[in-house]
Amino acid sequence: MEKKNTIISISERTGFSISTVSRVLSGKAEAARISKSTVETIQQEARRCNYKPSLLAKGLRTNKTNTIGLVIPSIENVYFSNLASTIIRDARSHGYTTVTVDTMENEENERNSVDSLLARNVDGIIVTPCGQDPAWLEEINRHTAPVVLIDRYFNSTELPYVCTDNYQGGYEATRYLLNSGHERILCIQGTPHSMPVRERVRGHLDALRSKGLEDGARIVGDSFSIQNGYLETKLALNAATRPTAIFALSNTILLGAIKAIKESGLRVPDDISIITFDNNTFLDFMDPPITRMSQPVNEIGTLAVKLLIQSINEKHPVDTKLQLQPQLIVCESVANIHTMTEQAG
Repeated sequence: MEKKNTIISISERTGFSISTVSRVLSGKAEAARISKSTVETIQQEARRCNYKPSLLAKGLRTNKTNTIGLVIPSIENVYFSNLASTIIRDARSHGYTTVTVDTMENEENERNSVDSLLARNVDGIIVTPCGQDPAWLEEINRHTAPVVLIDRYFNSTELPYVCTDNYQGGYEATRYLLNSGHERILCIQGTPHSMPVRERVRGHLDALRSKGLEDGARIVGDSFSIQNGYLETKLALNAATRPTAIFALSNTILLGAIKAIKESGLRVPDDISIITFDNNTFLDFMDPPITRMSQPVNEIGTLAVKLLIQSINEKHPVDTKLQLQPQLIVCESVANIHTMTEQAG
């Protein structure tokens, strides 16, 4: 195996001291009054051997590695992969490399992942938390490295966060179904204890309550998975009273629901309507295109990176808490029951 080139090996080959080589390669030659010929010789040897400085060694000297950690619960979920893409891109534009880890919605994995990132001396961490206790992340934010939460937050916390106003999104999506004449609505939720689900369900229930329909609420499901959407839709379509509309609380849930609907020989929106919480280009290419409550993914990622880098540069945690407004995008997957009834009459 070829030996890794270091400042020591360059020193040995050029005959200059380790301190001289170090000053030249760290851009401090002029301040140290090192001659131009010496600088040229050392730089030429560094180029010849393709010398790459050790980020860890640089981090020990400068207390900065220009890397950030990104902790997300599911990279296979299109929403989180899009969010990760935005964060990686924006961090790079600020000169930072992103180390991404997938916790698979497991709290123990999350803690191990954060510990691993801190062992690599990352300058800060962006986290979508899957646990319910903010204390350990608050301790890291105060004493070790800045932490910014995305997509989810804790109700009472000093940690900064950027997320969607999930309550408003749940409320508006349900109101749209209600205004289209739907009263038998099946709401298929993701991980029940997660903040986005709690808030979306709260908005859903308040919208039903505004029409006096909260007693008929049907909220099922237990994960942000295709299987969850599929199984819950299968059960609902075989029940004595079939829902006229489904509110899927994520695109992964939506895909499972669509599969179950097609297997049942039903058509969207003629036989059953559907709306989802999330956005992606592929929804426009489905048959029919899917009505959805769109989250501002790019803005969430960009703002999270800005807050983290601000905290890194200022060497002090920020306390900014942002909830961005979702947007209803109306397509063709929700039928208006009032119109259908008039046409049938």
